[in-house]
Amino acid sequence: MADRPAPEAFLAAARAEGRGQLKVFLGAAPGVGKTYEMLEDGAARLKAGEDVVIGVVETHGRAETEALVRPFEIVPRAEVAYQGRTLTEMDLDAVLARAPSLVLVDELAHSNAPGSRHPKRYQDVEELIAAGIDVFSTINIQHIESLNDVVASFTHVRVRETVPDSVLETAEIEVVDLPPDELIERLKAGKVYVPDEASRALGHFFSKSNLQALRELALRRAAHVVDAQMLDHVRAHALAGNFAAGERILVAVSEAPGAAELVRAGKRLADALHGTWTALHIETPRSRALGEAERQRLSETLALAAQLGGVTASIPAANVVDGLVAYATEARITQLVVAKSTRSRWFKLRHGSVVDRLVRETPGMAVHVLPDAGGAATPGASAPMPGPPPLAYAKALGLVAATVLLSALLVPLIGLGAIDLIFLLPVMAAATLYGLRPGLAAGVAASLAFNFFFLPPLYTFTVSDPSNLLTAVVLLGVAVAASQLAGRVRAQADLAASSARQNAALAGFSRALTGGTDLAELAQAIAAEMARLFDAKVTLWTGEGGLTLIAANPPEDRLGAVERAAAQWVLDRGLPAGRGSATLPAADWLFHPLKTSSGVVAVLGLARDDGRDPVRADQLPLLLGLLDQSALAVERLRLTDEMAEVSRLKDRDRLRAALLSSVSHDLRTPLTAVIAATAELRRQLAGQADTTAIDTLDTETQRLARFVANLLDMARVEAGALRLSVEPVDLTDAVAGAVHDLRRSLEGHAIDLDVPPDLPLVRVDPQLFHHILINLLDNAGKYSDPGATIAIRGRRTPDALTLEIIDAGPGLPPGREAQVFETFTRLEGSDRSAGGTGLGLAIVKGFAEAMGIAVGAANRGEPRGAVFSLRFPAALLMRATEEGA
Repeated sequence: MADRPAPEAFLAAARAEGRGQLKVFLGAAPGVGKTYEMLEDGAARLKAGEDVVIGVVETHGRAETEALVRPFEIVPRAEVAYQGRTLTEMDLDAVLARAPSLVLVDELAHSNAPGSRHPKRYQDVEELIAAGIDVFSTINIQHIESLNDVVASFTHVRVRETVPDSVLETAEIEVVDLPPDELIERLKAGKVYVPDEASRALGHFFSKSNLQALRELALRRAAHVVDAQMLDHVRAHALAGNFAAGERILVAVSEAPGAAELVRAGKRLADALHGTWTALHIETPRSRALGEAERQRLSETLALAAQLGGVTASIPAANVVDGLVAYATEARITQLVVAKSTRSRWFKLRHGSVVDRLVRETPGMAVHVLPDAGGAATPGASAPMPGPPPLAYAKALGLVAATVLLSALLVPLIGLGAIDLIFLLPVMAAATLYGLRPGLAAGVAASLAFNFFFLPPLYTFTVSDPSNLLTAVVLLGVAVAASQLAGRVRAQADLAASSARQNAALAGFSRALTGGTDLAELAQAIAAEMARLFDAKVTLWTGEGGLTLIAANPPEDRLGAVERAAAQWVLDRGLPAGRGSATLPAADWLFHPLKTSSGVVAVLGLARDDGRDPVRADQLPLLLGLLDQSALAVERLRLTDEMAEVSRLKDRDRLRAALLSSVSHDLRTPLTAVIAATAELRRQLAGQADTTAIDTLDTETQRLARFVANLLDMARVEAGALRLSVEPVDLTDAVAGAVHDLRRSLEGHAIDLDVPPDLPLVRVDPQLFHHILINLLDNAGKYSDPGATIAIRGRRTPDALTLEIIDAGPGLPPGREAQVFETFTRLEGSDRSAGGTGLGLAIVKGFAEAMGIAVGAANRGEPRGAVFSLRFPAALLMRATEEGA
């Protein structure tokens, strides 16, 4: 039967639909030319007519790299205020709004500044890809998570910025290779680091031996990714053959003492061939006869394989050969490692040779046969089949005795000629019901009984007629054939029953999970079901607010230091730890992660009071299935809670917007009348000595008018109803106009206006920009100390223009600078919490973002105060030729 495409391949293709493609330029070390190569490939795409922009590229001052950057459109970076400094990062929202065909994003492993939407740049890249934008990026081999420890082991340098391996699984990999000698020459020439740093690097990280090892790691990693992607393609199109760009090794292990040596041999072979490898155990009917010591040895063997970096698996099959061939065909294995045990000829006659059958049935695969290193190491053949109980023999003989009595009654009726056929019935019944050995015993007993009771001379075992001997032989042959057939049927029935039990367990577990309405109830249901299925103690932990116990069965609230360390390691790394694993095996508990696409959502712990491993090797597939279901259930519950919270926020925002709009409109009409009446009153009382009351009334009325205007503006911002009318605006005139309008509010403060008149004009909406300046200046006047100076400074940078309003007040609480732009936020408990509504700065941010202006807040040094900045990117600046025109 022809192979069919793998369902997983269709799911992967469906997930990739509408997504962008990631291409990663992988280097062994800094300085090999990754960024240069990325820019050259991007330039070729740009020349071909594609829409290519630069999201972020680090030239490090290299002239040749800077020359390659010039043809590209550069999306201005976003400014992020952090601890009194302004950092720049890739403006993810601007790139998404620009929606190019391809964006160049340097340094994939970079950590973003605190306050950015994502803590890591690779997460920004994932969002770009999800939006259908292709991405070119760069990375060094030491920044790949799974290789971080390996690189640190010989370079003695551990990098903190890493990228999960999953990011590279679907990426196109291009290795940017440079021989170590050439890279060292580049380093000496100052093309990688400045001379002082280069000298130190040559003696440490950039030694020739380190560079050679890093280069080999980069090439091997790229080959591994290509091989995995090709395997997915082969499965998706149901292509026959191995199609191996790299070697894939399968090690067949069993419960025998020599299996550990077999695993080590497979590891050495995988290292020599630079291939991936899997340790596989085949569960056959013989597995039922395994003792506790053998099961423990099998678990230790699989744990050793995992510790050595291999993938472990355990699958059921009718026999070892069928299981190995099926798995090897599905996984496109190229090398198979098995052990050859010394067997008697009688054993080979009955069971055949596993190795010989493997060689015959896997013609496209290299089979490595190792000698027996510790006894019966042939997988699945070390344990004898469980023998039938003595009662089975007694029942078989009872069937023969019953047949003798029945035949004695039938001889007078049908004669002796047909009686021999009746004696086939107990043989077939015994073989079918009780197996081979009782069937053989029934065959021997039936032939002897037939000869003794019914063949002349009666009541003797003398064979006087050759046909009687033929009858005995036929009875024995039928017993053997029926027993073999019964054995196969029983094995298939056992496999079907095992699969049915596992499916029933999964289905029952799934039903139990559907009843949970909150995290605590769901966690308790998971713990209870796991404890029942594995007959073990179970705990469930989350990492919210530190390692926290959320469920236990039976109740358990204390763990030793080793166990807590193992659970925390699982939470951080997403890999098993604890008893029977490769990490912290001294722990009494075994911990497994509950993982989804968003990461580790919880940690499950299992332990037994009798000190045995909580999970047997044959239970691993069931455990992994239950863990997947549990993780999805926890994730579903969290998403449900988040959706409910989002719905509540939407309802609240709609109500707030309606309230803002209603109140502001209702206030505007009487407020307009009050303002007109105040102006008329001032006119009528002109010339009188004391106008203090009129001035106060006028000032407060204007402040109330701005408050009402803020309410209306906030409603427009949140409703998305802003309509921009962009015009060239002179910053000097705009600032002067805003200061004039606020002359009463700013009375008592000196204004230090430092906005050079030669600054370029900016493209903004004059009315909205006036509102921004009014709110920022009003905020500065409100919080500056009496008599203090308010500074307004404009500065031109190579790719932007920055306008800063600097007050002389208490400043902003450290670490909470960005919160001042949130709606109705007044930083309670700080020196800036008095007065105000928390709307003015929120409106500043809303208007600024609508016009493409980046707004930021930070603390100044000495004297104290706050700095609010408006950054106009190059796209908003008028060029000199445009201004002249």
